[in-house]
Amino acid sequence: MGEGVGSFWRLEPRHRLRRRSGNVFLNDVLPRVAMRLYDSVIVMARHFSSFGDFEDKSRVGNFRVQDRVKDDKDNDQKLIQIVDGALADATRRSGKWLVCRPGCTQCCIGVFAINQLDARRLRLGLAELALREPERAARICERATESLARLAADFPGDPVTGILDQGDDASERFSEFANDEPCPVLDPATGTCELYDSRPMTCRVFGPPVHSEDGLGVCELCFQGASEEEIATCEMKPDPDDLESVLLEKVAQDTGVWGDTIIAYAVARTP
Repeated sequence: MGEGVGSFWRLEPRHRLRRRSGNVFLNDVLPRVAMRLYDSVIVMARHFSSFGDFEDKSRVGNFRVQDRVKDDKDNDQKLIQIVDGALADATRRSGKWLVCRPGCTQCCIGVFAINQLDARRLRLGLAELALREPERAARICERATESLARLAADFPGDPVTGILDQGDDASERFSEFANDEPCPVLDPATGTCELYDSRPMTCRVFGPPVHSEDGLGVCELCFQGASEEEIATCEMKPDPDDLESVLLEKVAQDTGVWGDTIIAYAVARTP
C-alpha cells in the first residue's frame, strides 16, 4: 500500500497493481456504523451540497465554514486536473495497448489503501449524490455496511476509525487482506463506478505505466505484447510537483486525522 504523505500506491512490475495500503466485536462496532450511516450522508449533503451557494451560515473565526470547504475543493480540483491531464496524455501515447473500458472491473476487486484526501473527496461526492439521487446513495451506503461486516474480523487496523495499522507487519497482513472484496462504490449491475468523478487517485492512474520504488507497473490486462521499451514510452507521471502531499498535510491539520483507510470506511464514517 502507499506509504507516507503523498504516496499513491505500491506497484508490482508487469503484474496486477496491488492496491493495498485486535479482535473486532461485530455486535458493537458495526451496529453503530450502520445506524449512523445514512444520517451521515444526509448531514454531509446539507453541508457540502453546492459549494457555490451555501445555506449554512456557520462561522469559524472570521470566515465561513463553507468558504473553507470551497477552497479545499478548489485546491483538490487542481490536483485532479493535473492527474487527469497526465492520464489523457498517457492514454494517447498508449493507444491500443491500454484496454481500460467502462465495465472492466479488474481494478475494482480487492481492498486497497486510500489517504485522507481521497476519503474526503469520496464523502463529498457521496453527499452530492445523496441530494440528486438519494436512493442510489443509500445503496452505496448499504454495500459499504455489508462490506465492513465481511471485513471486520480481519481488518488490519482500528475497527472504529478505519485507520490502517502501520509498519512492516501491518503491510504484510494487508497484502493478504480482502483481495476478493468488491469496492462498495462499484455498481454491480453496470460494472461502473458510482462516484467516478470523486474516485481516489489510485483509481485515476490505474492502467497506464506508473513508476514507483518497485519499478514500472501496469495493469496485467494492458500492454499485452508490448516490449519494456514500448511500455516505458507510455509512462504516466501523475503529480510531478507532488501537490497531493501539500493538500494531504492540510487535510490532516484541519481534521486531526492521519493515516490511510479503505473506501468502505470512507463512505460509511461520520465526518
